[in-house]
Amino acid sequence: MYLKNVEILGFRGNIVSINDTLSEVNSFKKDGEIIQLLNADAIASSKHIIHGVNQAFLAFQRGENLAKDISVEIVLRCSAQRQISKAFELLGLNEGQMNLCAVLINCESDYRDELSSMFIYDEEVLKSNDDYMVKIFDIGDVELSNFTVEEIILDKISKLTVDY
Repeated sequence: MYLKNVEILGFRGNIVSINDTLSEVNSFKKDGEIIQLLNADAIASSKHIIHGVNQAFLAFQRGENLAKDISVEIVLRCSAQRQISKAFELLGLNEGQMNLCAVLINCESDYRDELSSMFIYDEEVLKSNDDYMVKIFDIGDVELSNFTVEEIILDKISKLTVDY
């Protein structure tokens, strides 16, 4: 399993059923492609997602993965969490209206049209709300006096590996 490319898209949507939504997304992707939907409100930047995805693939290559499935590992790494339930609480899908971050990994096709048939394409949802990020990632004032929110989250993701 190798990481070739990552594309990040923003959407707004109404999720009636998480299982039905995931089934529909999985129906149009090809073998070896990953389409991961995340809660865009908990995303600091595209760097945040790319770093989490890279760390997930590296963890699998080194045999240091925390999850058996690469998609779950991506959620763990991007959330900077070790517990799957906490990771999905932070970055997972919820029923109802939500902002979505679609992470397309190793996709040969551009699935923007397919995803746009399910959701409303909106890159604005990928803009970070730093106050919210500070709260959900439990970032302290001392950290904030020295680093940006994005830098702190990238560091938290990296520490999942070294704190193993």
